[in-house]
Amino acid sequence: MNVELIGVNAGKIWNALQNGALSSKALKKATKLKEADLNLALGWLAREGKLAFCEEGEETIIALA
Repeated sequence: MNVELIGVNAGKIWNALQNGALSSKALKKATKLKEADLNLALGWLAREGKLAFCEEGEETIIALA
């Protein structure tokens, strides 16, 4: 995996979250990313301070910060 592809995947996540917060499962489905690719891109966006995370029971809810 190269850094450029992680950035592209981060863009997919950003676009999916434009309509509101999603669970990690829903985000994976919306972006059609493999779990490893999703996590790398989430890490990228989290490191930049672009995401907010909330735990609701067993689910992690992700939103734009």
